[in-house]
Amino acid sequence: MCQPANNKEKSDKKEAVYGVLPYMAPEVLHGYQYTKAADIYSFGIIMNEYLSEEIPFNDIPHDHILAVKICKGLRPKISEHIPKFLVDLIMKCWDAKAENRPSAKELYQILKIWEETEFDDDEIYSQMINYEKIREIKFKNRSNENKSESIKTHPQAIYTSRLLNFKNLPEPVNSSDLSSFQVISVSECFDVQFSESDLNEINQDNLNDES
Repeated sequence: MCQPANNKEKSDKKEAVYGVLPYMAPEVLHGYQYTKAADIYSFGIIMNEYLSEEIPFNDIPHDHILAVKICKGLRPKISEHIPKFLVDLIMKCWDAKAENRPSAKELYQILKIWEETEFDDDEIYSQMINYEKIREIKFKNRSNENKSESIKTHPQAIYTSRLLNFKNLPEPVNSSDLSSFQVISVSECFDVQFSESDLNEINQDNLNDES
């Protein structure tokens, strides 16, 4: 079922589409030839899943309606605590136009630069410190919880590869409504309620960092 993305032998034929719907690029769902840029889209989905700790589209059916919405620009939820420079990269990977997505080489170069300059760039450093503090609080508040009980997945959310025989999907476009990216609050993402002391701790640490 797998072949090189630059294999053009069957470029004029629409092949059956297999995969896991939430991770698939809209142009692949539509039936266009698979390219390396489709993997960049999937990378953006996985990147957001890792940073948000939110499984993409886990609360809705993975059906024709979702495929239509993805082609119209719907994307998974983005947690508000994720640093903006990472959110911008995720959204660039999610661009409906494959040619607008970064290449694998560009992704590597961008991430390498951020890794090397994190402590030299005050804005990046501040965002990352705040992100790590929120993650620490999440783990502290969830230490006695059963993780499997906190994750509720829709019975029609399917995360195994299957034939996706969707017909009459619209041409992939970017949504003009930024709210379609469904930025969610920290407490909603982590399924916890931050206490006043937790929030004060984050704010105080930020003030100390700035001073």
